[in-house]
Amino acid sequence: MRGRLLAAGGALGALVVLGSAVPAAALPPADVPPADVPPADVPAAAEDAAAAPTVQCQITEPGLAELSGLVAVGDRVLAMNDGGDRVAVHLLDPACQVIDVHTAAVDPYDPEDMAVAADGTVWLADTGDNTATRTTVALLALRPDRTTAVYRLTYPDGPHDAEALLLSPDGTPYLVTKEVLGASGVYSPAAGLVDGGTVALAKVATVNLTFTGTPGGPVGQAGQLLVTGGAVAADGRHLALRTYTDAYVWPLTGNDVVGALAATPVRIALPESPQGEAISFTADNLALLVASEGLPSDLTRVPLATEVAAPPTPPVGPVPRFTDLTSSGLSPITSALIAAAVATVVVWVAGRLRRRP
Repeated sequence: MRGRLLAAGGALGALVVLGSAVPAAALPPADVPPADVPPADVPAAAEDAAAAPTVQCQITEPGLAELSGLVAVGDRVLAMNDGGDRVAVHLLDPACQVIDVHTAAVDPYDPEDMAVAADGTVWLADTGDNTATRTTVALLALRPDRTTAVYRLTYPDGPHDAEALLLSPDGTPYLVTKEVLGASGVYSPAAGLVDGGTVALAKVATVNLTFTGTPGGPVGQAGQLLVTGGAVAADGRHLALRTYTDAYVWPLTGNDVVGALAATPVRIALPESPQGEAISFTADNLALLVASEGLPSDLTRVPLATEVAAPPTPPVGPVPRFTDLTSSGLSPITSALIAAAVATVVVWVAGRLRRRP
């Protein structure tokens, strides 16, 4: 990176404060051993279990001609471009119109993905390296208070091209490399991030993808193996990686990204697009949002397969009355048993009262 980041722009920072503060880059212990992930065995019925994708709107902003990162924030979307001579995060309304732009005075090398932490910090992964020649890559942090930081990272096994960023609920960043043979490495900082300094990455997992037959992308069948984007659901229950053609969704428990990636994902075929790299979970966590480079670009909502869709968040309200069993979430059999038990107790108490003088 050349120069120190300086934040500018309008009200974007205030709009992305999504929850209570957590460490912006909580890191795993340095001695976490690498763990390989078995090949992704794709369930054949996964695609049929989801409803049809729908185009929400079309992105036409010239500054997003090389769209590479998306994050849904309520009914709005944060979007970033792959390239340019200045960091810029666009805020889009439900009709894909730009309503704000947040910029930082830095000329990024090759930003590829984006995530938003629970404290509202927007993280950009400046990790693209098509020629595998970069000695360091970087994470750029745009904080809600309009301060910024750059954290440089170095791989333990030589340069990699990485286009996917997974940010766990506790703020730990994971980079997923883009490998032509389908065996993508997963890397995370081995120590605490240092603003302006360089920290070593550790390889913590491997994700193996196979050919799927889904059409799309600029490189034919090889695009079925290349990881081009990543996302973690706002409720922390799922994470996803995408290729040019497909999305893979894993359940996530707590902050265990490595453990999640060791499981078998559900594959969802994505609509054919010229160069699909951007992916996000929707704010309700029931679908994916995807988009492609090139203008106009369809912002498409892809419902999650039924076996992975998160259940709706229960409404906050008073505890259901004991007699109101139909609204308690219990099964009919369980409700009947409880009701019978209640009736028995009532009869017994009534009998005891009748025996009193």
